[in-house]
Amino acid sequence: MDPVTSTVSISRPREEVFAYLSDIANHRRFLDGRLTSWHLTREDSIGLGAGVRVKAKLPLNRFSYFDVTFTEVEPPYRIAMVGRGGKYDRTLVLGEITIRDDGPHGSTVAWTIETETSMPSDGIMETVGLQKTLARRGLKKGLERLRAILEDGAEGSAPVTIAGGARKPATGFRLPQELADQAHPVDGSRAHASS
Repeated sequence: MDPVTSTVSISRPREEVFAYLSDIANHRRFLDGRLTSWHLTREDSIGLGAGVRVKAKLPLNRFSYFDVTFTEVEPPYRIAMVGRGGKYDRTLVLGEITIRDDGPHGSTVAWTIETETSMPSDGIMETVGLQKTLARRGLKKGLERLRAILEDGAEGSAPVTIAGGARKPATGFRLPQELADQAHPVDGSRAHASS
């Protein structure tokens, strides 16, 4: 799919908009129209390396899961992302968010997304499924929701959370030392328990 770009002007400082967008967990709040089944790919959802796995609502497409990871984060100007998806993860996804100053109290967000298919059949499915049109429409609607959230405090969807809830340190769980001493090391041999 050729690059699709959508822009929106937001009456908030660039630093505030960048801080919101650099947390990939917030993207569900305004992009959940065409994208569902959001899952973080690591615990830290902010900045370089943050990623998410989503399912795209695409007609005539059985292989609609995509992973996206922030690969470049340049505060407060730019976020670049790379991902893979589709059948056997052979479709490359490239995205870029740029944020420009638009006066003393405003900024302009430009979001570009494109895909590169490795098989002719994948390109045909993108064309038949009208994916460029759907991407343009979904991105425009999502950026309008982003503006409503940041300017008016509108409620978006809930941000993405970590699957399974809080992690062990947060729950207070600790493995008793006597069990830890008897645990099997990685190499498969048994540790000697004291009797």
